[in-house]
Amino acid sequence: MSLSLFDLTGKRALVTGATHGLGMSMAVGLANAGAQIIINDISQEKLDSAIKEYAVLGIAIKGYLFDVTDEAAVIANVAKIEAEVGPIDILINNAGIIKRTPVIDMEVADWELVLKIDLTGPFIMAKHVGRNMIERRAGKIINMCSMMSEVGRNTVSAYAAAKGGLKMLTKNLATEWAGFNIQVNGIGPGYFATSQTAPIRVDGHPFNDFIISRTPAARWGKTDDLQGAAIFLSSQASDFVNGHILYVDGGILASLGKASNE
Repeated sequence: MSLSLFDLTGKRALVTGATHGLGMSMAVGLANAGAQIIINDISQEKLDSAIKEYAVLGIAIKGYLFDVTDEAAVIANVAKIEAEVGPIDILINNAGIIKRTPVIDMEVADWELVLKIDLTGPFIMAKHVGRNMIERRAGKIINMCSMMSEVGRNTVSAYAAAKGGLKMLTKNLATEWAGFNIQVNGIGPGYFATSQTAPIRVDGHPFNDFIISRTPAARWGKTDDLQGAAIFLSSQASDFVNGHILYVDGGILASLGKASNE
């Protein structure tokens, strides 16, 4: 198999919420594979800071200020991006939030906010970027799902509901648009080492010990671990892959627990 199958030279990739963390890591991976990167955020300060961080890595990106849940803003900015940068070839719906609250304590407003950002946002983005992809009869869309697309966990009911819905949205978009040469797939990250998890990624912390013992790979994911999946699903190599959720989780979902090597 030729490595050219994974070459993204000349492609334009919009990665929502990629000012930090896993989104930024995927965007860096796509850039290193040749893609022009476009990101968005609802904070100009975060956009400006991210542009500088990417520049330190030798990557020139374009940043746009808009909210993925604001349909009018999405319509305007998709048109602006395509006019200023060029057609969007790859869309990664990465922007999202989580609120950890037991169901009986969760406010309806918080429930609705999580679903709005984590499920309705990707729907709006896919609708308006996908419309142009249909006209061009080409495109790649990656929705950031989660292990919670498959399993439950205490205090994350809204997040799990949204990510479960996003899995099925992914499959339905893939079904509707495969005939237009558009591949819609998802990535489901496991537990990753990010700035947000730093306080609990210490030896002796109960949750850290749980993750190490529960993950067959016996470690937290590194942010770079997502790059291969993102490049694959953005490239020619995945031209006949439709409606698949690629779990990058060190084997958690495949296992009842870490196997003993003794």
